[in-house]
Amino acid sequence: MRIAIASGKGGTGKTTVSVNLALSLENAQLLDCDVEEPNCNLFLDHPLQKVKDVGIRVPAISKDKCTSCGKCAEACRFNALAVLLTGVILFPKLCHGCGACSIACPEGAISEVTQVIGSIEKSASHTHGIELYQGVLNIGEPMASPIIHALKGHIDNSRTVIIDSPPGTSCPVISSITGADYCILVTEPTPFGLHDLMLAVDLVKDMQIPYGIIINRHGTGDEGVEDHCSENNIPVLMKIPYDMRIAELYSEGIPFVLRMPRWKDRFLDTFRELQVLTDRC
Repeated sequence: MRIAIASGKGGTGKTTVSVNLALSLENAQLLDCDVEEPNCNLFLDHPLQKVKDVGIRVPAISKDKCTSCGKCAEACRFNALAVLLTGVILFPKLCHGCGACSIACPEGAISEVTQVIGSIEKSASHTHGIELYQGVLNIGEPMASPIIHALKGHIDNSRTVIIDSPPGTSCPVISSITGADYCILVTEPTPFGLHDLMLAVDLVKDMQIPYGIIINRHGTGDEGVEDHCSENNIPVLMKIPYDMRIAELYSEGIPFVLRMPRWKDRFLDTFRELQVLTDRC
């Protein structure tokens, strides 16, 4: 079973839910797909080992063969190529590695080389039974999705897989939650939280992924999120209160289910509810 944890915006507690849910299951595989800033391991403190580099194929243009006909630039939908009097220049940060330019070139002047944009790491131990994989996007690289695709290639279908998605509703989120059996949307009870939650709900509806809500920092803000969920028949799976003890443990990098075991039971109950909702009992 694959459970994606997403949110319409950052800072709602998505990673907190991912890590504590994974720890409650004790035989989970946790994928940190927030590749621009993976932080699940801040709470697990696993020793990590590099699995592999991840790259995309970018064009290499032969000046001897190129006639500056411009066919390559015409074929590029991302404006990664420009034809000047001095020849063709490449803007590598705009290149998506689709290979259209090399197909369009009538002179055979374009070959492809690999440009490393990040890496995949895994936990070298399975503390608390969790196997962690995380993607790391190199600083300055703009495209997260190739890292996420490579990361999901390590999914172990014999385990329950928890996917910690990036925040927002853009391409990296779509890459992360594609193929999930269920998506938990984490939000906070504020007008900003509700606004971004509604964007996330629209996304999972479009992708036809079953979903439910976890409200973090419950007891602050207002009732807008709960009212919206009630009016639209959106299941609220759990409410995590604004609790000083939880906040203290978070600030120390300690998942709260490890020190407040009653919450492990709450997460287990939620997991069993998801099994029923997805017909995976």
